[in-house]
Amino acid sequence: MLRFILPVILMAGLPAMAQDRVPSHCIALAAAPGLEVIHKASFGAPLAQDRVRIRYVDHATFVLETPGGLVAATDYTGYLGAVDVVPDVVTMNNAHSTHWTSRPDPRIPHVLKGWGEGLEPAVHELDLGEMLVRNVSTDTRGPFGEGARSYGNSIFVFEVAGLCIGHLGHLHHEPDAAQYAALGRMDVLMVPVDGGYTMDIATMMNVVRRLRSSVVIPMHWFSGSSLEVFLTTMGAEFEVVRLEQPDIELSLADLPRRPTILVLDPQPLP
Repeated sequence: MLRFILPVILMAGLPAMAQDRVPSHCIALAAAPGLEVIHKASFGAPLAQDRVRIRYVDHATFVLETPGGLVAATDYTGYLGAVDVVPDVVTMNNAHSTHWTSRPDPRIPHVLKGWGEGLEPAVHELDLGEMLVRNVSTDTRGPFGEGARSYGNSIFVFEVAGLCIGHLGHLHHEPDAAQYAALGRMDVLMVPVDGGYTMDIATMMNVVRRLRSSVVIPMHWFSGSSLEVFLTTMGAEFEVVRLEQPDIELSLADLPRRPTILVLDPQPLP
């Protein structure tokens, strides 16, 4: 049974403190306890040294927070909410306008584009001390599903607090053997479940199975129906937990014994 800890409301905006990264080998602990405690602390509240907070903002945008105060945003569109938050790093993919912005906040120190220029893939391996951000490039389809664009998308991986957290972006095809090898095992995986704008549900399920993630967080749905299809189809293999909240705190020790789909309700930062 899930037990909840009431929110702890503290002031955000304190400067990030440099900390060493807990090593990650992109492998979950098979003997980890169940997901028995879920923290509901607000954005900016203190985090224990071995934990990371993930907030689902909207569509394909998540905000990750570290114990040292680092903030990363995925598929950044220029808007995270009403609060003036300047992430330390943002990642973007430009298959559609809902995954990037041509005018990122100039205060952001690190803006990582997921698409390659010309015939070259984007290559990122950004070491922020407490967090390592890297990418694996994938191809995208052209408009209306026609043609193909080499290196048009990136799967971004965030190694933090001993976890490997993967964000599939606007993935249009199943990774090949070399791409799977470069990714490794993802402890936590953000997965588009729209059912066609990215990939069909059956192919996306193959990706989820292959990456052997302990925690899967659905994203990129345009209606509840595509989400429900994904949950129904994967329900035999995964525990499904609907949190009815935008935030989750995780640590390597919290990873569930049985692979679990955590459904977060998107909500911009207040």
